[in-house]
Amino acid sequence: METAEKWGRRIRAFRKLKGYTQESLAKELLVSVSILGEIERGNRIPTDDMIELIVDVLNISREELEPDSK
Repeated sequence: METAEKWGRRIRAFRKLKGYTQESLAKELLVSVSILGEIERGNRIPTDDMIELIVDVLNISREELEPDSK
């Protein structure tokens, strides 16, 4: 599986776990829903800045979000 796809799946899983819709999380991250959707579908790799924002908003550690962490 591609890295982008792994990031997307993990971000989507944590977003749902924390009770966010794509719209509400995108608003918190100050990005469009289409950008968040592209990331979640694995069509776009999130930047380091985006990853930092996501872990802050979702109140998780970067290690939890990392695709390769078990």
